[in-house]
Amino acid sequence: MSRIGNKPVEIPSGVTVDVKDNFVTVKGPKGELTRQFSKDIKINVAESTITFERPSDHKEHRALHGTTRSVLNNMVIGVTNGYERALEIIGVGYRASKSGNKLILNVGYSHPVEIVPENGIDIDVPSNTRVVVKGIDKQRVGEVAANIRSIRSPEPYKGKGIRYEGEFVRRKEGKTGK
Repeated sequence: MSRIGNKPVEIPSGVTVDVKDNFVTVKGPKGELTRQFSKDIKINVAESTITFERPSDHKEHRALHGTTRSVLNNMVIGVTNGYERALEIIGVGYRASKSGNKLILNVGYSHPVEIVPENGIDIDVPSNTRVVVKGIDKQRVGEVAANIRSIRSPEPYKGKGIRYEGEFVRRKEGKTGK
C-alpha cells in the first residue's frame, strides 16, 4: 500500500491539468510543464483533485504509484509558486557576479568560469557570495544548482568552495593534528 500514491493532489485555482494518454500538461500563472508518465498508472482528474490508481501490487507498480504522484505534485507547485535553490560561496577572493544572463564565478582558478542558464532557469546574484537558482521545474533547478556546486565543491580542511545554503561540511584536522 503506497501512502504517498493514495493521497490526492489538490489543484489550486488558476491551474489547469490536461491528461492525454500518458502525457500530462500543467498550466499555471508561472508557466507550463509537460511530462510523459508510465502507461501503467491511471491518472484521474476530477474538479479540483487528481487521483492515481495502479493495476496491481507488483513492486514496479508500487514504486511508480508514489513517484507519479510526487512528480505531478511538484509540477503543480512549480507552476504556482516556483522553486529556488540558494548556494553560498566561501573562500578568500571567491565571488560571483552576473553579466547579462551569464553567471561568472571566480573561485580560485586561473580564469573566471562562465555559466549560461538553460531556458526556464533564472540565476540571481543578490550578493557576491550568494547565488540563487530559480525556475518552475524542480528537477532542472536542482540539476543546475548541483552543476554550479560541482565547479568548486567544498573541501574538508578549510571549508572553501561552493555549498548549498545551510549545508553542513564535515571538517578534518590538518597535518598538525594528533
